[in-house]
Amino acid sequence: MGLIWAFLVCNLLVFCSIPICSDASFSSISAPEIHEKFLNLAKSPEVFDWMVNIRRKIHENPELGYEEFETSKLIRAELDKMDINYKHPVAVTGVVAYIGSGEAPFVALRADMDALSMQEMVEWKHKSRNPGKMHACGHDAHVAMLLGAAKILQEHRKSLKGTVVLVFQPAEEGGGGAMRIVDAGILKNVKAIFGLHVSPGLPVGKVSSRPGPLLAGTGFFEAVISGKGGHAALPHHSIDPILAASYVVVSLQHLVSREADPLDSQVVTIAKFQGGGAFNVIPDSVVIGGTFRTFSKETFVHLRKRIEEVIIRQAVVQRCNATVDFLTNEKPFCPPTVNDKALHQHFQDVAGDLLGISNVEDMQPLMGSEDFSFYQEAIPGYFYFLGMKNETKGKFPSPHSPHFEINEDAFPYGAALHASLAARHLEIQSETPLVKDDHHDEL
Repeated sequence: MGLIWAFLVCNLLVFCSIPICSDASFSSISAPEIHEKFLNLAKSPEVFDWMVNIRRKIHENPELGYEEFETSKLIRAELDKMDINYKHPVAVTGVVAYIGSGEAPFVALRADMDALSMQEMVEWKHKSRNPGKMHACGHDAHVAMLLGAAKILQEHRKSLKGTVVLVFQPAEEGGGGAMRIVDAGILKNVKAIFGLHVSPGLPVGKVSSRPGPLLAGTGFFEAVISGKGGHAALPHHSIDPILAASYVVVSLQHLVSREADPLDSQVVTIAKFQGGGAFNVIPDSVVIGGTFRTFSKETFVHLRKRIEEVIIRQAVVQRCNATVDFLTNEKPFCPPTVNDKALHQHFQDVAGDLLGISNVEDMQPLMGSEDFSFYQEAIPGYFYFLGMKNETKGKFPSPHSPHFEINEDAFPYGAALHASLAARHLEIQSETPLVKDDHHDEL
């Protein structure tokens, strides 16, 4: 009779719709079944349409780093509706929420909130209403998916073997928002953190990442090269800063082509060159600026030193003076994004169960950067890319383009993977002896 009853229960779980509020113990079903359940919930109209609506609201009202007041307000309103406790403000506009027991173990999930300073060129119903500002990197989608994960986890909170910490972070785009979250001490006792980024080049339903170095560390610089202005017809009466700056730009390229180990990837790019305003006037000064990127701290420090030396000394050769500013107050140095090897195995296990192992791809490192790396310097962390490519909808432009678009069909996969990575990690941590004072007082 017991076997017959078990058979009937299993069939009910498989063939009947599962209500969003289901909170059965995770210990009674296998990990793959849990992940499948989460994905089915994320695909349900109740959750999917809700995530899409949130994302579009955020997209219409993009806000730059540390100015995400309305975005933060929207997030808190949704957390209130779900009866989820949170702390605010953290790092000016950030929100940190908690789902579960409030006790150890702790695992964190992160989404960035800020937009970019550019004019949106996509014509659609939910186009940016803030001139010169646009969600051109998918952070609106990241927030929507983390809220989707929050909905799934909150409905299963009694089954969580610990606490999931949700980090809604400001100022990822060069503002060092992650660094300020870490400095706030909000991740004390958190044993791991996961983050994702949408990828227009990866099909929907696929994810990609790698253990070890994934994204480069990055820095920015600006230099003022000063000479002596004068009439273009009488260059011998002037000291030409444009000529000096030109030599500087060429010499900086030699740092990679002639000084760097070919097996140690580095980038130095001059993306800013401003000087003069007339065809027949040699200006007094020129401003140049750019970025440099590496995969190791040692190389980063060395490259920074050489950039400064080359700019100053090359300017002197051309009888000019130069000052170099690395803009550390406005754009803090961002370390390389390095994925924890143990978390890579965890990611492969969970994503393989959820999506099928053939949809979990390895990728080569990229010279792009992510301030998620600040979390990884403090605690083990893992960052991955979520596919949103759909051939039937045409080619999606790359991030940081004014034509950038989001394929919202990817949302269920991001939300379910967030929830699954966190819930399963708590299960694993709960099997390990814990420090008794691990507790968040705000709960």
